[in-house]
Amino acid sequence: MNRITVVFLFLVSWLGACTFEENYQGFLASSEPLVLANDQLTDAMVHDIFSPPVASRIYAYAALAPFEVAAFADSANIQSLMGQLNGFEKKDFSPQSDAYYPMAAMAAFYYVGARLVFSENKIITHRDELFEKVRKLGMTKKTLEASIEFGEAVGQHVLDYASKDNYHQSRSFEKYTPINDPKSWKPTPPAYMEGIEPNWNKIRPFVLDSANQFIPQAPTPFEITPESIFFQEAKAVMDAGNNLDEEARDIAFFWDCNPYKMNVKGHVMYAEKKITPGGHWIGIAGISSKTANLDWKATSEALILTAIAVFDGFISCWDEKYRSILIRPETYINLYMDEDWVPLLQTPPFPEHTSGHSVISTAASRVLTDLLGEPFHFVDSTEVKFGLGIREFHSFNEAAAEAAISRFYGGIHYIPAIDYGIEQGEEVARHLLSRIKTRKTPSPLAFD
Repeated sequence: MNRITVVFLFLVSWLGACTFEENYQGFLASSEPLVLANDQLTDAMVHDIFSPPVASRIYAYAALAPFEVAAFADSANIQSLMGQLNGFEKKDFSPQSDAYYPMAAMAAFYYVGARLVFSENKIITHRDELFEKVRKLGMTKKTLEASIEFGEAVGQHVLDYASKDNYHQSRSFEKYTPINDPKSWKPTPPAYMEGIEPNWNKIRPFVLDSANQFIPQAPTPFEITPESIFFQEAKAVMDAGNNLDEEARDIAFFWDCNPYKMNVKGHVMYAEKKITPGGHWIGIAGISSKTANLDWKATSEALILTAIAVFDGFISCWDEKYRSILIRPETYINLYMDEDWVPLLQTPPFPEHTSGHSVISTAASRVLTDLLGEPFHFVDSTEVKFGLGIREFHSFNEAAAEAAISRFYGGIHYIPAIDYGIEQGEEVARHLLSRIKTRKTPSPLAFD
C-alpha cells in the first residue's frame, strides 16, 4: 500500500466519521476522534524515530490527559488517577460552564502529545483540523475556547507530572560501553548501534514500586560447548530461522516493530521507519475501542491502561536487559556455529534478556482482557500503513502469544527470553490491576 493510498484512506476515515451525525456532539462523544489523534501521534513518533521505551513514555502521558478530563466529567463513575500513580498529585480544576468535556479531552491530548515529540507541527496541524471541523459542525467559539482552556489546564498538570520522572536528567547519564566478556551483548550488524536506554530503569514508573520489583528468571548459564543447554538454545534459534514456513515468516514480519531497522545498498545505509512494539499495542487498544463501540470516556480508559502497562513493562524489562546484558543469538551463532548466518529480522540495538515484545505484549493483553473480556474478536490493521497486511485474533492473549513467539521466528530471542518475558509481563499487569482503579462503581464498557 503506497503513501497516497494511506493518506486517502485516512482522510476518508476522518471525514466520514461524522456523516451520520447531526452535529459535533455525536462525533466527539465517540471513540473516533481520540483514536485518530492517537494514530497521528504514532505517525509523528515514527517520523521522529523514538526508541520503544521513549515512545511508551509519550503514549502514556498523552493518554493520561484525556482520561483525567473523563474522570472530571464523570466523577460518579470514573476514578481519577491523581493520587494513585506514583507522584501524580491531586489538583482541583474549575472549568468554565461552557466547556464541552469531549472537546476538552481532545485539547488535552494534543497539548501533551505535541510537547513530547519533535515533529510538533504534525500534531498541531491535526489539532487545528479537528478544531475547524467541530466549529463547522456547530460548536460556538465560546464553547470551543472554554473547552480548550480546560483541556490545556489538565494537560499542563500532566506535563508537570512528566517533568519529574527523571527522563530529562537521564539524557545526560553515561552510555553503555560493551565489556570484554564472551557472554555479554555486543552491537550487531548492519549499523552496530550502541545500546539504547541503558538507564531506563531510573525512570519513575507509574505503578511499579521500583524497576526491579519483578526480576525475571535469569537466562541459561552461558556456555559454548555443543552439549550445553545454552548452545542448544542458540541452535534452536538457528534451526528455526533456517526452516521457517510462510506463516511463521508472516508472523515475524507483522510483529517486527523495529524503529531502528537499517537498509544497506552498496555503500549507502538508510533507516526504514517503523512503529514501536508499544505503538502496535496502543493501536490495538484504539481498534478494539472502535470494535466495542466505546464512547470517548471508555476509550480514554482503554488507552491509558494499555499505555501504563506498556510503559511500566518496558521499565521492568530494560532493568533486566542491562542486568544480565546477555549476548544476542545472531552474535553467538556467528561466533560458534555459522559465521554467515543472518536472522530473518534485524536484531535491535540492546541486550537479549528478556524479550521486550513478550513483556509488554503480555502486560497490555492482560489489561485489555480485564477491560473488554475474552473472547474478543478484532482485526489488527495497525501495520497496514507500514506496508503489511492484517491479522485477526479472537482474544488479546492470543495476539500477545503470537507477538512473543514472533521473536523466536525472527531470530531475535532465545526461548527463555520469551517464556520468562511472558511471566514478567503477567506480573506487571497483575500489579497494575491490583494497584489502580479507573472506575468507582461497576459499569458498562461504554459509560453513559
